[in-house]
Amino acid sequence: MGVALVEKLSFDQANIQVESVDDGGQKNLFMRGVFIQGDVKNQNQRVYPINEINKAVKSLKEKINSGFSVLGEADHPEDLTVNLDRVSHVITEMDMHGADGIGKLKILPTPMGNLVKTLLESGVKLGVSSRGSGNVSEGGKVSDFEIVTVDIVAQPSAPDAYPDPIYEKLQYYKKGGSLMELAEAVRHDKKAQKHLTKGIVSFIDSLKI
Repeated sequence: MGVALVEKLSFDQANIQVESVDDGGQKNLFMRGVFIQGDVKNQNQRVYPINEINKAVKSLKEKINSGFSVLGEADHPEDLTVNLDRVSHVITEMDMHGADGIGKLKILPTPMGNLVKTLLESGVKLGVSSRGSGNVSEGGKVSDFEIVTVDIVAQPSAPDAYPDPIYEKLQYYKKGGSLMELAEAVRHDKKAQKHLTKGIVSFIDSLKI
């Protein structure tokens, strides 16, 4: 198994449709939309080729059709384990449409599911986040991709306003190590403050490139 891969899509990016179905007096809520995008560079600078998406979607679809319960959580954890105490829904459908994996999920009457249901019924726009594993080349191309599940996530104030991981950028910044050492030094020597300030300004300028 490769590294853990998490990809978020906002309510608008995923073109989420919320459906309410009356089943014998019980109202069930569903979310339908794009669960994973193929053949485009996403905000994590990764590209999922169509053939990789197709294989992963086909595998997940076979699990669903065989009766396997593909459970998802409200918000997404950092690992690939599905935590039962955070389960909010079950994925009921998964298929390909063009280059994208289109899915449908049913909100469950669990504590987290009821929270999601209340948010949706109150008009809150929620997005989705695919959780899986795979290998990523230097150019960001994903291979050996496998979808574990799709989670429900809150979206930022603007559809594409997902922040870059600053700490990760700092690690790759050529003077990142010196900056972190300076930050530690400031705690013991206030004279280091001016050097830290200059370093931070240079780092911020590098993010704009």
